[in-house]
Amino acid sequence: MFANYLIGLREGLEASLIVCILIAYLVKTERRDALRAIWTGVAIAVGVSLAFGAILQWGTTTLTFEAQEFLGGTLSIIAVGLVTWMVFWMRRTARYLKAELHGRLDRALVMGTGALVVTAFLAVGREGLETALFIWSAVQATGDGVRPLGGALLGLATAVVLGWLFYRGALRINLARFFTWTGAMLVIVAAGVLAYGFHDLQEARFLPGLNTKAFDISETIPPESWYGTLLKGTVNFQPDPTVLQVVVWLLYVIPTLTLFLLPPRRKAVPAPST
Repeated sequence: MFANYLIGLREGLEASLIVCILIAYLVKTERRDALRAIWTGVAIAVGVSLAFGAILQWGTTTLTFEAQEFLGGTLSIIAVGLVTWMVFWMRRTARYLKAELHGRLDRALVMGTGALVVTAFLAVGREGLETALFIWSAVQATGDGVRPLGGALLGLATAVVLGWLFYRGALRINLARFFTWTGAMLVIVAAGVLAYGFHDLQEARFLPGLNTKAFDISETIPPESWYGTLLKGTVNFQPDPTVLQVVVWLLYVIPTLTLFLLPPRRKAVPAPST
């Protein structure tokens, strides 16, 4: 549940900040007449994201077991790729996000209402589709559709409240530090989803090695125990992973986390000419 709460909080806060920046800019420039177009784009983005999640959840029930596992494994790998790109993108561009959105909004205002709707839809819809895909992948990995979904909804609700408080000026947080810590935790979560995605591909008979276990500590950490459930729900821990799962987990988490936590490079300032 915590992992999905983190996903909902992180993705939801990004979307909330984007909406707050767009609305604040329109209010500041006395273009309140364009607010309806922004909210229309946001509503469409939310609707598309919910529909996408519903298709993922119920659209695969008629497939064979092997087909479901193959689809689940493939989408899990895609979801991890998108989330990895997202955390690095936010780390790199967070400080310039406001200026970038203002530039897009200025161009949309010139083009008309339709362009405003599209701008809001694209800005929020990307976050929504990523969230739906990653949460669905995490739910498949845990095998429990109730608590993970509840955690994600709670995270999204928290993000909406935080976004409103930011807009009202009642809350100030070091966003760079927030996105760094949550990004690092999401990398750990993504590693578990990636490993389980490869396990799905093994169960689909697409990849070999399903019966080649790296270790089995089920007696030490029983999956049905409270701590086994906690580890499963937070980092997708599996007490009896295959060798391929362990290799994939290590090959992803070590370089990705190292690169993510490295301090960003500063542009060299040329020395004044003499």
